[in-house]
Amino acid sequence: MGMGRESRSEKDAMTVEIVFALMTAAMLAGVIFVCAWALALALGLSGSVASGALAGGALLGAGAGVWRLVRVLLRFDKQRRLGH
Repeated sequence: MGMGRESRSEKDAMTVEIVFALMTAAMLAGVIFVCAWALALALGLSGSVASGALAGGALLGAGAGVWRLVRVLLRFDKQRRLGH
């Protein structure tokens, strides 16, 4: 890859990778939140304890989603720079 403008196929590859990163990050965040929700239901939590569990699940899910997004995009950038 040169220092010039990206070709159409390179732009398409970037778009696909960004969509992949966003979709997998959203799915990971959703799975973590659903696990926290299911745990709250299974343990019969109610009131502020259940709210805390759901908030914790949402926070963990968001953090894991951001981690996944950054990890996928950094991996793609590294491979792109190496010419793969």
